[in-house]
Amino acid sequence: MSTSTATSTDVLGAPVPVLSFSPVVLPVAGRPVDLQVRVSAPATGTGLPVILLSHGHGPSNNLSSLNGYAPLANFWAAHGFAVVQPTHLTSRTLSHLVADAPGAPDFWRSRAEDMTHILDRLDVIERTVPQLAGRIDPTKVAVVGHSLGGFTAALLLGAGLNDPDTGSVVHLVEPRIKTGVLLAAPGRGGDVLNGPMAEQWPIIGAVDFSTMTAPALVVVGDKDDSRHFTDMGPDWHADPYTLAPGPKTLLTLFDAEHGLGGIAGYDAAETTDENPGRVAALARLTAAYLSAQLHPGTPTWPNECEALTTGPAPMGRVESK
Repeated sequence: MSTSTATSTDVLGAPVPVLSFSPVVLPVAGRPVDLQVRVSAPATGTGLPVILLSHGHGPSNNLSSLNGYAPLANFWAAHGFAVVQPTHLTSRTLSHLVADAPGAPDFWRSRAEDMTHILDRLDVIERTVPQLAGRIDPTKVAVVGHSLGGFTAALLLGAGLNDPDTGSVVHLVEPRIKTGVLLAAPGRGGDVLNGPMAEQWPIIGAVDFSTMTAPALVVVGDKDDSRHFTDMGPDWHADPYTLAPGPKTLLTLFDAEHGLGGIAGYDAAETTDENPGRVAALARLTAAYLSAQLHPGTPTWPNECEALTTGPAPMGRVESK
């Protein structure tokens, strides 16, 4: 018996076993420590699109590193993506080694450059990770970032930044990255950046979203009220959608706070809004969005949207421009 309407399950396909390998060590000239990455990929399949996953800052010692974000990385890998997770210099695992290094404490330039180094050496990564050689499609690359990682993703997708040290506008856009997802990313600066952390992290308010032209999905929680940066409320995290040109899509998750249900790690105590169903829905929606962007014409995105944003208990709402 056949049906003309794909279900939520068959759109993304059944999950397959995942291979996860770490660390892949990439020496980088001038970087105070080697760049270490984790690679997670499906055990089968070829032509795998790549997701570069930029971790946030956060209070944990290890989740802000290549060891975090397993609820997302494992799901994406199980559904056909090769996920590459660097440990940025902002990671607490490196604090004792890089506290006095140039660019501390925010390492905004280094974080974006980490992704360019990874793309420059995808062939090395393929050869290093067992059973991965020849299976990656280097023309299909996306970036995903959470919190400070969303800031990094915005720069890679075209946002400009007013360098507070020089006063000049810097662009770190990476043209090999075709699309991206910003998860609970910081918003605008100016008068709205008036919280107690604003002086400690002035770089957050230096971003200009008007040049972020690449297609992107911006994900916000409608209870994500970052008073330490702004009194603007949860709408601040929608700025990468509101202030950037299209094509952009905004996914607002209902009752979600900054952890978006617990994406940074399984059973992470720092998650203030733990909700496994929300994390599962977000994993499906992000996979569907990126599949549709990197494989145009596939029905993944509209079908997943309908499944997860309609009905008696929708997870959120979606709008696009």
